[in-house]
Amino acid sequence: MIAIIKYNGGNVHSVQNALNRLGEKSIVTDDFELIRKADKVIFPGVGEASSTMKLLKEKGLDKLIPKLTQPVLGICLGMQLMCGSNEEGNTMGMGIFDSNVKKFPSENIVPHMGWNTIMDLKSTLFSEISENDDFYFVHSYFCELSDFTTSVCDYILPFSATLQKDNFFAAQFHPEKSGKSGSQLLKNFLKI
Repeated sequence: MIAIIKYNGGNVHSVQNALNRLGEKSIVTDDFELIRKADKVIFPGVGEASSTMKLLKEKGLDKLIPKLTQPVLGICLGMQLMCGSNEEGNTMGMGIFDSNVKKFPSENIVPHMGWNTIMDLKSTLFSEISENDDFYFVHSYFCELSDFTTSVCDYILPFSATLQKDNFFAAQFHPEKSGKSGSQLLKNFLKI
């Protein structure tokens, strides 16, 4: 069973619909035991960092998520909250990844919204995905490059499109909205 973390934010139903299209059953939940017992966990995200982190803390999910031992996939804001400091609302994330989250400089249109390519692929998440495949992004903040970066995107400056550390995986783009490549990435995550 796949647990999608419920925290009154995020694009939970888009993620669940993407899993349904792949023939996978999932549950949207904030129940600690269901999350702990799940085969895989997805931490989706659309929202504002400080208010979302406040909700996670109120539910104790900020303590649970870093202790999970099964494969966990953070998406967009989910990825950012798995990092350290975040300039959005001067928020401290969960610190799973040693990477900070910064706001894009206003040298171009912010938010970064739409299709963009990723490169320097270094993860099992990218099986059957080609260098320079397009994924769908919507974000004003980005994760800096770090030792945990497993792919890079360039918009105004290079940033981490994906991160990986132990059983934790994260994507800045939305695989659930990224067509064939996004579906393949979700399939690859489900095989881990």
